[in-house]
Amino acid sequence: MTAGVWIGIAVLILFNALYVAAEFGAVGVRRSRVRRMAEDGHRGARRLLPYVEDTDSLDHYVGASQIGITVSSLGLGAFAQATLTIALAPAAGRWLDLDPETALAAASLAVLLVLTSVQLIVGELVPKAIALQYPTQTALVTVRPMQWSLWIFRPLLTLLNGSATLISRAFGVVGHGHRHLHSPEEIDLLIAESRDGGLLEPEEQQRLHRALRLSLKPARDLMVPLARLTTLDVEAAWDDVVATVAASPFSRIPVYRDSPDQLIGTLRVKDLVERYVAKGRAPLAELMRPVVRIPEDLAADRIIQLLRERRTHQAVVVDVADRSVGLVTIQDVLGAMLDADAPAAAEAGRA
Repeated sequence: MTAGVWIGIAVLILFNALYVAAEFGAVGVRRSRVRRMAEDGHRGARRLLPYVEDTDSLDHYVGASQIGITVSSLGLGAFAQATLTIALAPAAGRWLDLDPETALAAASLAVLLVLTSVQLIVGELVPKAIALQYPTQTALVTVRPMQWSLWIFRPLLTLLNGSATLISRAFGVVGHGHRHLHSPEEIDLLIAESRDGGLLEPEEQQRLHRALRLSLKPARDLMVPLARLTTLDVEAAWDDVVATVAASPFSRIPVYRDSPDQLIGTLRVKDLVERYVAKGRAPLAELMRPVVRIPEDLAADRIIQLLRERRTHQAVVVDVADRSVGLVTIQDVLGAMLDADAPAAAEAGRA
């Protein structure tokens, strides 16, 4: 077996590694840093900046990476089967005492297993780990070969992207392209850089820090525990309901069935009064409104998004056993954002 065969295999694996690193580097790089480097005259950053600043360009960039990964993987398999397998088949037949056809199949399987493992480690996992740890350096190193690849794969990219868009639309899926994702630590660093650059006042930085920490807090840390809630049994008599409402400072009272940890709805005092004025007394089951239920580990930013989507003011927090453990409102979340050390402010907002 000639050295050319091993060089060919190594080149194809390295091409795969290049495209994997380019994809993860481009998606993970910080645009603000690339922009600043480009403004300082860095040539690689100037080449990279148009691709990371525009969603469509980044989508084509990642598409070219994926085509490169596919082509190099298929090329590696075809090349190995045409060279390594043919060369190893006679030796496999002698060692294992197999007929030529069976020896060829055994050699093909062995080559497939070994090369797949090598490619997975060297061509996938290692470049991915490097790109995730050093996204800026990786993106800058790979941008020139990616520009060549974009030119080579341009016809194929147009065809594949167009086909993917048509199929997605047929299933009612609207694509938004690839976007940059930043960890909380990176966002925290961006806030600090903005302050150092004079874009943020110290007070604004502190508020943003608080908001960032808040976005990671789960519902269990923001809710009002069940034991502190004023609740009503759905089977409660009218006089008991009126007495509870009159004694409570809140405009919304949770309603439970069987036990307080089974909250099923919310009674709005306004609904109670309007119904009584219009038609007189009514069962509590007819007056209450359904309530949204959320898991206790749901993050604060998702809570706000969910409540806005459902057009509701509050949600019941449940544990893994689906038992109600508390109640969280938009005021609780926003109150914690304004003053993380004053839970009483959030509690006052629910009146």
